[in-house]
Amino acid sequence: MLTILGPRSTECGFCDGISRRGFLRIGALGLGGLALPRLLQAEAASAGLSGQGTAGSRHKAVIMVFLPGGPSHQDMFDLKRDAPAEIRGEFNPISTNVPGIQICEHLPRLARIMDKCTLIRSMVGMEDRHEAFQTYTGRLNRNQPPGGWPSMGSLLARLQGSGDPAVPASVGLAPKMGHPEWADSGPAGYLGTAFAPFEINKGGGKDDMILNGITLDRLSDRRALLSSLDTFRRTVDSSGQMAGLDAYTQQAFGILTSSRLVSALDIRNEDPKVVERYGKGDPRNRDDGGPKLMEHFLVARRLVEAGARCVTLAFSRWDHHGDNFGALRQDLPLLDQGLSALITDLHERGLDRDVSVMVAGEFGRSPTINKDAGRDHWPRVSCALLAGGGLKHGQVIGSTDRLGGEAASRPTTFGEVHATLYHALGLDVNKVTVPDLTGRPQFLVDPGVQPMKELIS
Repeated sequence: MLTILGPRSTECGFCDGISRRGFLRIGALGLGGLALPRLLQAEAASAGLSGQGTAGSRHKAVIMVFLPGGPSHQDMFDLKRDAPAEIRGEFNPISTNVPGIQICEHLPRLARIMDKCTLIRSMVGMEDRHEAFQTYTGRLNRNQPPGGWPSMGSLLARLQGSGDPAVPASVGLAPKMGHPEWADSGPAGYLGTAFAPFEINKGGGKDDMILNGITLDRLSDRRALLSSLDTFRRTVDSSGQMAGLDAYTQQAFGILTSSRLVSALDIRNEDPKVVERYGKGDPRNRDDGGPKLMEHFLVARRLVEAGARCVTLAFSRWDHHGDNFGALRQDLPLLDQGLSALITDLHERGLDRDVSVMVAGEFGRSPTINKDAGRDHWPRVSCALLAGGGLKHGQVIGSTDRLGGEAASRPTTFGEVHATLYHALGLDVNKVTVPDLTGRPQFLVDPGVQPMKELIS
């Protein structure tokens, strides 16, 4: 908990003269790691960045939708009706508004806007690990540099900052889950605390964004006192944590003195017809997974409009070792509604060229249906969906074999997807580097990985 001291008082019983009423406690805002505000961007630019892209006059952003547990690719976007019964499943394909592209019958809304989407049916190179790490970093969770690989949100916070000083550059909407790795909003890695995603639904969350009984004048007094603290600790600190807290504190003051973030999170400020389009889900957690929060799709759009550079959300639970088809009959229509509403909303607001959307899980599901009518882990191939970002859509990239178990053409990695998203954000993956804790420059993706030519205009 970050504690900011108020002015000295002769009325208190503390030996240092600080009154009990002089403590302003910001709670979770001291540890969650908000992104760097604009006033510190110049310092970041001079801290050793190489080949840094510049944010243009328009605000670029990305929304990353994580499907915890591993969605069943062959029951969503890559149905195999010609496969044997123990492979093909219970669902039928339907045509989309792009000739030749078919998807699951339980995704009719997405079918109507497939010209605004790209399906990748040949995602490979995944690990059999129940975590969001690879989805958010584009890297394997091994052979990491000291401090670990940072997520895309943390890198964007470091390189581009927020579009508004009162809004974190990287925001995570995932709620707490029984399996914490599914609720991870993305690691800051070697970038440190200052660039970790601000997690709305953990810690004190929204309650810590309101000044309870504290005037702006008193807050200014505390800010002055905080800045006058001994700088020796910052000078000798080699971990970067103190610098992270300094940057984080600046962002905390921005949040506390502006209503922009709180307003973005409050969908009561939205047109009721738009709220209705996104629909209502189920706030209850399912087993060890997450709830079905339809409003998070809407909040993600509102956050990027307000200035966030990257918003991550985790929707429902997709680890269906049993009753795969019963669970999908419940979840697919909800995903269909929320995701199609988000993509349509971005287009109607003219944000489709500036805001990219990525949807993926950590791996796919096994071709063979098991004895419990479920599908098991299958990291050998999976799927992803992309939209927006000014990319070329209305296409399918890659294919799988007749059983849906192996990539038959155009194998694609998370690194390539991330490289494409960085390209859409105005960052050249061949030039931009960020120094790690040893001072070694690190590229945004693994060396040699390039944006997908099929998607670049």
